[in-house]
Amino acid sequence: MSTPRRVALVGAGFIAGAHVRALAALPGVRLAAVIDPVTAAARRIAEPSGAAVFASIDDALAAEAFDAAHVLVPPDLHAGIGARLLAAGKPVLLEKPLAADPGSAESLVAAASAAGVTLGVNQNFVHHPAFVRLRGWIEQGSLGRPRHADVLYNVPLRQMAARQFGHWMFRAPGNLLLEQAVHPLSQLAALAGGLAPAAVRAGPGRSIGPGRSLFPVWDVLLTGARMDASLHFAVGQDSPFWQLRVVCDDGVAVADILANRAYRFRRTRWMEAVDAPLSGARVAARIAADSARNLTGYGLSLLKLARAGDPFQASMNGSIAAFHAALDAGAAPETDGAFGAALVALCAAIAEAGVPAAPASAPIPAPDATPDMAPADIALLGGTGFIGAALLEACLAAGRHPVVMARGLDGLSAPFHDPRVRLVRGDIRDPGAVARAIAGVAVVVNLAHGGGGASFAEIRAAMLGGAETVARACLAASAPAFGRPRLIHVGSIAALYLGPQAAAVTGATPPDPMPEQRGDYAHAKALTDRMLLDLHAREGLDLVILRPGVVVGAGGPPFHSGVGLFNNDQHCIGWNAGRNPLPFVLAGDVADAILRAATAPGISGRCYNLVGDVRLSARAYIAALAAALGRPLRFHPQPPEAHYLVELGKWAIKRAGGRRVPMPSLRDLRSRGMMASFDCTDAARDLDWHPVADPAVFRDRAIAIHGH
Repeated sequence: MSTPRRVALVGAGFIAGAHVRALAALPGVRLAAVIDPVTAAARRIAEPSGAAVFASIDDALAAEAFDAAHVLVPPDLHAGIGARLLAAGKPVLLEKPLAADPGSAESLVAAASAAGVTLGVNQNFVHHPAFVRLRGWIEQGSLGRPRHADVLYNVPLRQMAARQFGHWMFRAPGNLLLEQAVHPLSQLAALAGGLAPAAVRAGPGRSIGPGRSLFPVWDVLLTGARMDASLHFAVGQDSPFWQLRVVCDDGVAVADILANRAYRFRRTRWMEAVDAPLSGARVAARIAADSARNLTGYGLSLLKLARAGDPFQASMNGSIAAFHAALDAGAAPETDGAFGAALVALCAAIAEAGVPAAPASAPIPAPDATPDMAPADIALLGGTGFIGAALLEACLAAGRHPVVMARGLDGLSAPFHDPRVRLVRGDIRDPGAVARAIAGVAVVVNLAHGGGGASFAEIRAAMLGGAETVARACLAASAPAFGRPRLIHVGSIAALYLGPQAAAVTGATPPDPMPEQRGDYAHAKALTDRMLLDLHAREGLDLVILRPGVVVGAGGPPFHSGVGLFNNDQHCIGWNAGRNPLPFVLAGDVADAILRAATAPGISGRCYNLVGDVRLSARAYIAALAAALGRPLRFHPQPPEAHYLVELGKWAIKRAGGRRVPMPSLRDLRSRGMMASFDCTDAARDLDWHPVADPAVFRDRAIAIHGH
């Protein structure tokens, strides 16, 4: 091309960063526009490259700002947005899956054909380095004729672990296949040709809310044009493993996707007794060489002496490069609309065969759906999370009428559908949404942290800014019966310095006096507490700050970062020797304290640390969790000084690579070990709060629950 092709990204979510990096490595192409109604998010993506920002596709089209588009929005929006762009004559690369259902996928293919423009789908794992090598061996015929391909896809799923069941993939059983199984299925389709399910078995389902079931395990036999195939698909698993094998007449090719390794089992010319060790040594050498190459690539990429060594980014680079190469050549990319539509149809057929009577999603009741409901008396902001779910149940048990505000209201558990609950969609950074949610209530509980960010400035703005928005709304609100509402801000003991110290930590202990020497989260928490206490002192905000300790229980993470550093679930690297008692507290006990603080007299302006009476050490917790789960979990003690040296090494490498990152803090690492002792008699006295004290009951609710 004489001039670079101008590309627009439609959607500024997480995956946009990978597209930006891929485009930056591609000659003849430049990022020209980012389109997202949340213009602040679009601006973060656009600014480094000087791309224009638009709130809508129509605005970008009117400005003639781009030549081709990458569509990165949720799958249920693909059909409408894709059709609009295709009708405007713009080539489109859609993130997988092509569409949310077969009919929409076919309509996109037809729209591309009618407009005479290219439609591609970003099935990036077809371009994964390990898969590319395996595919090359098969196509070269180095192992003879391929007979069968199989995939073992056994991976964790972050949204499932966090119980974020509002995600699109959990709305129907087939959505999970479209969101996750489409990755290994795309590889099998590239190898075997057109696929159709021959036999399907879905594992046991589990309820994730009214009218919603999740099927995390599927076994599928497939017929293909060139060979048959099979897939074992399992998400939400503890041991990540994704391996693809192709059995041929003269050997077996293996691609280990997560480890980015590819190797072949081939026979030598020697007799069987000699062939076995020789061929085994050859495979071992290949695995070792690939592992060394991956480690070297990672190190060089940190130093910016090579492109990012991440195989996922490499797969994105390959997929996006293939799409633009096809545009240059006036040809269809391999993973074109027809390829994507076939995968959508395949996922639908698998879902129908495995779960014939898939239940429909239960509708979320609108805030005004029950005009005769009693007025809300307590507002739970950010109330759909771990603590929020426990608090909602406690509110209902106490006869309260809560309003729950959160950014996402899909996939909620049964208590949220209680007729006494009013649901409001909103963000604590939106003053109007907060004002509507808290109107007329006596108590406001802020459980939301306001979102995150890549830098401390973004984290601070979200956390402190969101908390100030809520506080200002409480100061402005007034009801005839009780005046201003009481704000219960649920913070964290992370706002305090928790390293070794002579005096016990109490509710009167101030936030860390040196927050700048703490990690971003703790730093922002400390600043937020200071800001709220200042508003109480200067403007009369009716405020109570509650700081839970290490919160555990049903629905929470068993592998809690308060216990140690988990590079993977099996190994916990302690923040210290792991012998000191940790400030555990049950989520139910936190909910009880919140309700008590809502009505306790004479506590405005006070802070209370919520730490339970059963305080296991990190070693004891990991041992008990291992027994409950039946897994070989291990605790590895490590002094904070050793952590500091490791972090210092990482910092030095990043700095050498030109990245501006702050130095690690030994003070922060010592605080993470929580060697401080806690005295919560103030909470017992003022709130009449008495958390679970029976070790057996605590272990059952905090640890054994994860083994059920």
